[in-house]
Amino acid sequence: MVRQWFYGLSAGLLVLVTVGAFFQPAVLWTLVVLGPLMAIGLYDALQNEHTILRNFPLIGRARYLLEALRPEIQQYFIESNVDAFPIEREFRSLVYQRAKNQLETVPFGTQRDVYRIGYEWASHSIAPAEPLEEPPRITIGGPDCARPYSASLLNISAMSFGSLSKQAVLALNKGAKMGDFAHNTGEGGISPHHLEPGGDLIWQVGTGYFGCRTKDGRFDPARFEEQAARETVRMIEVKLSQGAKPGHGGILPGRKVTEEIAAIRGVPVGETVISPPAHQTFSTPRGLLEFLDQLRGLSGGKPVGFKLCVGRRTDFLAVCKAMIETGITPDFITVDGGEGGTGAAPLEFSNSLGMPARDGWISVHNALKGAGLRGSVKIIAAGKILSGFHMVRALALGADVCVSARGMMFALGCIQALRCNTNHCPTGVTTQLQALTRGLDVGDKADRVANYHAATVKGFLELLAAMGVEHPDDLGPGHVYRRIDDFQVHSFRELYDFLEDGQLVHGNDAPAGWRADWQRASAEEWRY
Repeated sequence: MVRQWFYGLSAGLLVLVTVGAFFQPAVLWTLVVLGPLMAIGLYDALQNEHTILRNFPLIGRARYLLEALRPEIQQYFIESNVDAFPIEREFRSLVYQRAKNQLETVPFGTQRDVYRIGYEWASHSIAPAEPLEEPPRITIGGPDCARPYSASLLNISAMSFGSLSKQAVLALNKGAKMGDFAHNTGEGGISPHHLEPGGDLIWQVGTGYFGCRTKDGRFDPARFEEQAARETVRMIEVKLSQGAKPGHGGILPGRKVTEEIAAIRGVPVGETVISPPAHQTFSTPRGLLEFLDQLRGLSGGKPVGFKLCVGRRTDFLAVCKAMIETGITPDFITVDGGEGGTGAAPLEFSNSLGMPARDGWISVHNALKGAGLRGSVKIIAAGKILSGFHMVRALALGADVCVSARGMMFALGCIQALRCNTNHCPTGVTTQLQALTRGLDVGDKADRVANYHAATVKGFLELLAAMGVEHPDDLGPGHVYRRIDDFQVHSFRELYDFLEDGQLVHGNDAPAGWRADWQRASAEEWRY
């Protein structure tokens, strides 16, 4: 790649200058210009801190020059009324600062339009509480779980080896080990790179059953039991759907399917891997729960749950009815949103399918609450969680724990080059090309992942203290507000219906829409 071209070009220029000096000594003056440039390029290629400079010596510095000019450029676009810097870039900068242990404060106060419709904020208290000295842990494991897991408030969301590089997986897991939080494997199976650092794993089992599949692509109980017995596998997550492409199987482009990845997944080398949209092992709500119960037994009693992006509310209520009828409950449910990320998805799916995360979290919380099941099932929130406030919002709407993929990728050095599906990620995060992955230094990026996690959890706890909330369990929908229009502001408690415990099961006073959907739902089939 560029690094090799730089080495070759530098060596060639030195040879030409040396030869030319024999015939014309004045040629040596070119070293006054070329020498410093080659020295800077050599430094870039050998340093470990910046992946872009390591992969693209010298020319990569143009990016950092533009970053230095960002405030002036941003002001130009603001004055021109052009929204060239969406909010997500603001949070990407926050992640970079936290990952690198840089100063986080900003001058001139808020940079948001606080009168913009949809603006959200947390309510502070005139009597702030003392921040917790240690972040609380959340125990995940219901009545049938023999080996509950004590989880961090923030963990790494599902990203597979294959969509991510070996170095990225190693850095994420090493960072998780350093910070004592969990790393979701994604549906691509457990690779040696997930295991080497020793960080806690949430093993995700998707519709392709990678890592626990037969030759014809079906679920293999014996292989699952072998993998689930690993000590670092703390929880098992069955993936039903993800926010970026709900109702569509996972996609791994053939250019990323190396011999190593093919061996781990049990698929042909170089061929695009498309997971089925639905599981073959079950086809009903009752079947889903029986499958979860089977996995819990095969894993020796480890916490087992499932991940979904909510579509039809009746589908999830059908699962709740199946829980009541079978007596089987998942230990956790991961709720993703339609705004969730991915390395490859059809445009129509990513833009036009799936309930947004905030609506999904509260829908699942309400369904479990109304069915009288909320006490035994933890909710894990996914979907563009990047900051402490995002965690506050998720927990206020019913979540217990948060996971982040995008934030962790930013901590690894992702610059949103949008080449995830091409195998040419310039930062070495989402590519299998060794010329690019070599630039990602595992030790440096693991430190950044751990730094980002620690700073974000700390920021979350500091927000709680400012709100006068002593513990995350005390967060509620009345703590967060949203601007509805120029003249109206409402708390989440005023915006959403909240069901009482067992209200769907024991009474007829539930909101009409919920009551109708509950009556329509069946544990024996998915139906609208």
